[in-house]
Amino acid sequence: MKHLIVLSGPIGVGKSSFFEALETFGAERISTRSYILDTTGCENERRALQDAGDRLDRETDGGWVADAVEPVVEASSAPILVLDSARIAKQVAALRSRFGGKLVHIHLYADHEVLEERYMTRASDVREFDTYEQAAAHGTEAQVSTLADIADLVLDGSAATSEELAATAMAWLGQPAPRLERTLDVIVGGQYGSEGKGNVCAHLAENYDCLVRIGGPNAGHRVADPKYKYVQFPSGSKSNPNAKIVIAAGSTLWLPQLMLEMLDHDVTPERLTIDPQAIVIDDEDRRIEAGDTERGLNRIATTAQGVGAAAARKILNRGDPVFGPPVKLARDVEQLRPYVRSAREVIEAMLAQGRLVMLEGTQGTELSIHHGRYPHVTSRETSSSGCLADAGVSFDVVRDVIMVVRTYPIRVGGPSGAMGQVIDFETIQERSNIPIEEFDKTERGTVSGRKRRVAEFDWARIRRSAQLNGATKIALTFADYFGVENREATDYASLNEQTQAFIRKLEMVTGVPVAYVSKAFAKDGVLEKGTWT
Repeated sequence: MKHLIVLSGPIGVGKSSFFEALETFGAERISTRSYILDTTGCENERRALQDAGDRLDRETDGGWVADAVEPVVEASSAPILVLDSARIAKQVAALRSRFGGKLVHIHLYADHEVLEERYMTRASDVREFDTYEQAAAHGTEAQVSTLADIADLVLDGSAATSEELAATAMAWLGQPAPRLERTLDVIVGGQYGSEGKGNVCAHLAENYDCLVRIGGPNAGHRVADPKYKYVQFPSGSKSNPNAKIVIAAGSTLWLPQLMLEMLDHDVTPERLTIDPQAIVIDDEDRRIEAGDTERGLNRIATTAQGVGAAAARKILNRGDPVFGPPVKLARDVEQLRPYVRSAREVIEAMLAQGRLVMLEGTQGTELSIHHGRYPHVTSRETSSSGCLADAGVSFDVVRDVIMVVRTYPIRVGGPSGAMGQVIDFETIQERSNIPIEEFDKTERGTVSGRKRRVAEFDWARIRRSAQLNGATKIALTFADYFGVENREATDYASLNEQTQAFIRKLEMVTGVPVAYVSKAFAKDGVLEKGTWT
């Protein structure tokens, strides 16, 4: 045994969960229940055991706990033993006297409001008192907080999870958690959105163990097979039914759409994680954005899904509401509770195991609120850096940034802002020989349904996007717009000469290899290759 960890802390602080997290480091629990039963003959019931423990404390000056622990320590080969928990200072003193430098006393505490909420959400059969105040004032529980003064390590469990606390404790003892591997890929749009990210993500999804989505319902991603329109879920969720699904903290949730996708995917809490800090859109948010057609966000062709208004409330309503209704987060929605946990921790657990993670961005780089053509921008940072921040992970874990680029960029219909040399789909029809009816059907906003605007390719802007995103690979989409015959291509060599020449120039201008080419909206519509030679 390297360490004997003695836990202390108030009721509801999370000592049991903390121990469960320590188990991943090889820890084993020591229980004093059998010793109390054998020594006192009391009933095997929580209140009776507590009362018997109090009697033993009075009779032995707290020394009985060391007597109970010693034979377990001698018999165990575990590197870490955990006693949950010490209740008075004399118990800790007796243990220190018996085990010397091997003993580490860790005290957990939390804000009163947090402890009260945790206690009152316990199942009624394990909640012995009507209120937290009654439970905290009972017996030795009343002075548990004073054990922080004699502890070796004191940890705040108010906001940190049990896993974070356990990793911190073990690092403090000299056993740091495994380093996170560089196994996360970011998929990001390089233009104004609607670059075809969904089909690219669905094509790649089978390679990943975890699929992460950020953004909100103002962006929809269409997938050809299995045919689906993703608004809240990652676009490969049906393509890879074994992958974990994560909706990260920077996401914005429209509950009717989220519930629909949860139902369509028949997800379990084991598969789906929704971060507790993702904000929920209110009906008022949608009314604000869809208001007066001559003013407000209609002047920049918003999709009116309430995402921007919800983001504004999250910023402004950190105290008493000053804009719209009070903030509601995912953690406040009763029907989501089985799925609510830290997205960042789920992602980090995958990375620690060297598992592959796909982080799917929404919208496009040119719509960035900071780096786009303000005011015709969205309400979030859409670059790869923004995606990582929304997911709560570091650039240090990134393997690749795959930037998705259209042959002809588009913007949502209406007064959505500048986009270079604007053309029309009749021009593309003449160049590609794609029937004009197809454009009218497909080139409409996934969420808004409005007919899109289209422009010539902008070489300077795409070079800027590649630099801003730190792109390492490019996925070129809508290759059939350079000729309908590209839909029949089976490899890169069979793409028409215009497309091959365009790819060579794209790689020269951006300094980034084109690794994927989407030739058609179909199951086999994405071709893969390495650097063009």
